[in-house]
Amino acid sequence: MTSSRSVEFIILVALLNAITAMSIDTMLPAIGVIANDLGASDPNQRQFIITAFFAGMTFGTLIFGPLSDSIGRKPAIFAGIVIYIAGSVLCFGATGFSALLIGRFVAGLGAASPRIVSMALVRDGLAGSSMARVMSFVMTVFMIVPIIAPSIGQAVLLFFSWRVIFAGLLAMSVIAGIWFALRQDETLPVEKRRPFSVKALYEAGVESCRHPVTMGYTLASGFIFAGLIGYLGTSQQIFAELYEQGPLFALWFAFFASAIAIAMILNGRFVMKIGMRRITKIAIRLLVVTSLLMLVAVYFTNGHPPLAILGLYCFVIFFCNGLMFGNYNALALEPMGHIAGMASSVSGFLYSLISIAGGSLIGLAYQGTITPLVIGFGGFGVLALLATEWAEARRPRA
Repeated sequence: MTSSRSVEFIILVALLNAITAMSIDTMLPAIGVIANDLGASDPNQRQFIITAFFAGMTFGTLIFGPLSDSIGRKPAIFAGIVIYIAGSVLCFGATGFSALLIGRFVAGLGAASPRIVSMALVRDGLAGSSMARVMSFVMTVFMIVPIIAPSIGQAVLLFFSWRVIFAGLLAMSVIAGIWFALRQDETLPVEKRRPFSVKALYEAGVESCRHPVTMGYTLASGFIFAGLIGYLGTSQQIFAELYEQGPLFALWFAFFASAIAIAMILNGRFVMKIGMRRITKIAIRLLVVTSLLMLVAVYFTNGHPPLAILGLYCFVIFFCNGLMFGNYNALALEPMGHIAGMASSVSGFLYSLISIAGGSLIGLAYQGTITPLVIGFGGFGVLALLATEWAEARRPRA
């Protein structure tokens, strides 16, 4: 691969992955306006704009990974982009709240493909330092997009209708699809493809669920991500409305996203020296202790502590999350090397189901205080701690 072609490949993979982050984070400043315009009956229903997308991605995660092993990477990604475009069109033209949620589910289903299968593209064609270089750039995009995306959504709202956000996402996906179709070659030869097998997927699921390490860290991932989904669903209500930050909400979101970025950078530097298990043990204990302290502050302020205290709390929580997300996923799949692709799909499906259910409970409990969010972060943190301790206690010893 020539130098210019290599750069193009890296940018294309990063763009394919950015679709998901942009689809979530640009929505956050707008979900209240969208829900009001489309007649949502309850203020908390605005949160479904986020969770519907995650729900679609959950089912897409289970489907597109194994499907790409069967029909090839390029057809699987292209199919996902087409589905995403269809969902975005539904959202852009929605005249009712239910229609918008259907469109968000469809878009999430499609977005799962470029997010998951693009990683297989990298694995197919590269190895060693070349693969690390591509993954490093993609992770950089992952860190940057959540920082800037809400500001983009906020800027659109200042001058245009919320539908322009969906028009932008639609344009982004069309450009990515055309670029991908014209410039990316297939990376999985026909002779290396495997027939799509529901039986094989089921067997991988059974094996994953029976292995204590895989199951324990999958559960922990779901519990931690539940707190994040609860935050994403309520962040606009909390910061823009409860704390009257308005357009500054996007800056707060960027501040918290930077905590994840800092944690991921530090994790990359020290994980080989300290180890994934030790890092995650420190992070989950810090999350739980910080949440317990925050509950005290919440109790004495009737669920409405000063904004500075809330901001510091969220920064610490997201810093801990940044240390746990990637490490938990890696630890869950560590015993599943012989069925890594299938196990990754099953693990992603299971922890996504847990996180959507848990995050929705946090969001729907919102009644004008941050109490449900803090209880959610802390309570699910305790569950994650118990799940990982259970897994480590049953880890097979050499």
